[in-house]
Amino acid sequence: MALGVRGTRVGCWTDAEHHTGCTVVLPPAGSQGVIAVRGGGPGTREAAALGPNGNVGECHAVMLSGGSAFGLATADGAVQWCAEHDIGYDTGVARVPIVGGAIVFDLRDATAPRPGAAAGRAACDAATEDAPPEGSVGVGAGCTVGKAAGLQWGSKGGQGWSVTSARGITVGALVAVNALGDVHDERGEVLAGSRAPADAPRFPMMTRAEVMEASAVHNTVIGCLVTNARLSKAHAVRVADLSHTGIARTVDPVHTTADGDALFLLSTQHVEADVDLVAHLGARAVAAAIRSAVRHAEGMPGFPADPRAQAAV
Repeated sequence: MALGVRGTRVGCWTDAEHHTGCTVVLPPAGSQGVIAVRGGGPGTREAAALGPNGNVGECHAVMLSGGSAFGLATADGAVQWCAEHDIGYDTGVARVPIVGGAIVFDLRDATAPRPGAAAGRAACDAATEDAPPEGSVGVGAGCTVGKAAGLQWGSKGGQGWSVTSARGITVGALVAVNALGDVHDERGEVLAGSRAPADAPRFPMMTRAEVMEASAVHNTVIGCLVTNARLSKAHAVRVADLSHTGIARTVDPVHTTADGDALFLLSTQHVEADVDLVAHLGARAVAAAIRSAVRHAEGMPGFPADPRAQAAV
């Protein structure tokens, strides 16, 4: 089943020609949604409502998209799809879908088409309970990693997922890996990352304006976790936040001002659980999903798949 939690569906839309796409996670009815952001340059939708200070609990879809800020429009397609399927928060007047969204920067050509509402809708139409595809598909189609020495030295990132379970609790994670840093394997060795010479300077000196223009919007790890655990909103936010530990275990450097790292958590509220156990499983699932993303990545012009990751498949 998709991400290890019954009733969860995942769908992808991919533009293979222009190396972009989107991925939607549709949870079972009654699921709670939250978000935790640690990166310095995020692009999100409904983050305030689903954050620790928002009073919104329900979440009906999470859309992860390429296209930078333009890609947030894919969530509009998910809203339309949910409304047509009578999915949403009952206001007494209409059912209003709550759709969280986050984006990665994968723009390469100013004239190329970007994912929009039609793409988001297509991803919803394609959603199934089958295991999602990995690598250069959906939101992972244009992802890259290993750019701390410069974009020209980067390698291909992608979309990955993993599931962990213990004591009746399951946490699944789906992530898009578009990090500034390198991805490390279980032994701490580089799995996919910069192709620059070892003595090439990392973090080349730039003014703050140059950092914001050239780097801050180019990188991020975004994702969505799904669990069968029953959690209060405060505990769910804590789980989402602590699950970022999985990014820190695999990406170096991590959570820089040039990254927009954001994780959603959807909880189906079925099984009583200890918050620390859920967070522990979440961090493990995120780490494994990140590694799986680069292991399944396929190269694109200017960004080859790292042979170290390909050898590990």
